[in-house]
Amino acid sequence: MSYFGTDGIRGKFGKMPITPDFILKLGYVTGRVLIENNDNPERKPSVVIGKDTRLSGYVIEGALQAGFNAAGVDVHMLGPLPTPAIAHLTRSFNADAGVVISASHNPYYDNGIKLFSGDGKKLTDEMQNAISQKMKDIMTIANADDDLMMPILDPAKLGKNHRIDDAKGRYIEFCKGSFPYQYDLSHLTVVVDCANGAGYSVAPRVLRELGANVIAINNTPDGININENCGSTHPEGLQKAVLEHEADVGIALDGDGDRIVMVNEAGELVDGDGILYVLATQGQTPVAGVAGTLMTNMGLELALKAANIAFTRAKVGDRYVMQELDANGWILGGEPSGHILCLDKSRTGDAIIAALQVLAVMQSQGKALSELTAGFEVLPQKLVNVRLAKMQDPFEHEELVTAFDKARATLEGRGRLLIRQSGTEPMIRVMVESDDEIECDVMANDLAKHIQAVLG
Repeated sequence: MSYFGTDGIRGKFGKMPITPDFILKLGYVTGRVLIENNDNPERKPSVVIGKDTRLSGYVIEGALQAGFNAAGVDVHMLGPLPTPAIAHLTRSFNADAGVVISASHNPYYDNGIKLFSGDGKKLTDEMQNAISQKMKDIMTIANADDDLMMPILDPAKLGKNHRIDDAKGRYIEFCKGSFPYQYDLSHLTVVVDCANGAGYSVAPRVLRELGANVIAINNTPDGININENCGSTHPEGLQKAVLEHEADVGIALDGDGDRIVMVNEAGELVDGDGILYVLATQGQTPVAGVAGTLMTNMGLELALKAANIAFTRAKVGDRYVMQELDANGWILGGEPSGHILCLDKSRTGDAIIAALQVLAVMQSQGKALSELTAGFEVLPQKLVNVRLAKMQDPFEHEELVTAFDKARATLEGRGRLLIRQSGTEPMIRVMVESDDEIECDVMANDLAKHIQAVLG
């Protein structure tokens, strides 16, 4: 059993596994794994911990800290900062791991834990499996005494806790360093939607310190308004603000600052696919290839092919995009939802750094964002969710496989079919892309009805 999903451990606060007692044990067993993998017995392992703006983050932060300290691991507390800041500071502090307390774009009542390795990348499957096994061992000890569940081998070797006061400034300078030194943003008016999340303070400061006239919205977190009708998952307010202020561009982060969508001067949305197109075809650094996911619009694949840029698809999730980039030796990849990986600038998806790279292209070419995306045509897409009484695999039914094969043959060269099982509920997701919008809609709904009829 693994407690980790595609992006760490996540759930509703107060319900397993996001409870204080579980988190305490998680900190402890993760600390023990770090100690067991420590190749320098003279050096005590250390971790950095950051969080977004959820009220429950205070409780989780305290539980994690206690667990790590009990295991014999030193903890550096960073406070509210975007996920990519924690990844960067993990490396900067030469820590053995980085911990992010966040549920990303989810509502305030959810929370979660994301872990980074010492090099600032998502934790390996092997390390996650080792942590999950130790958690399983602890959770299966029925009615055990605390000293058996979390043994303290030597009180003299407990970990210490440190508060890092300059963490925010370190990350701001890191972001600014990714922007070409010969440019500034003094000619741009930028609206930035901070999602009342982890980037509420640093994102406006980075842009202002690079010279932009910044209009910040949704930058007053109160612990429960994170992602509430704002940010990258609700960009309508940003689109309206860009038009109202006659701004040159809009930038929307998600709650933990690792996703970005943008809005051009006409108030039109530019999602992760559009951002990848701009950076791949016109960015400061030439790219040999781009890694997308199964959800990447085929329009991007066709546009990159026309520009003689290779393209590959990974499973959904930025960790899988990273794996494809590493395997191919590429530096650029991402998802339509806004996870953008610029590996020549950062080791993980970073909304602020991705935005700065697009702004650099606008500056170098003297063009508006709408002009930079003019060569990218998004294919019509239709997504239909089929809810089932219980989860079943549609590919185990020959009748459905035949229907899927027929649809793919019809779409070949000009569209795409994707059939996915939900990882969290009994649901089949049917996505059709086609150069014909009517065909796209009809085919998706027909296949959904067919799945419903066969699987119930």
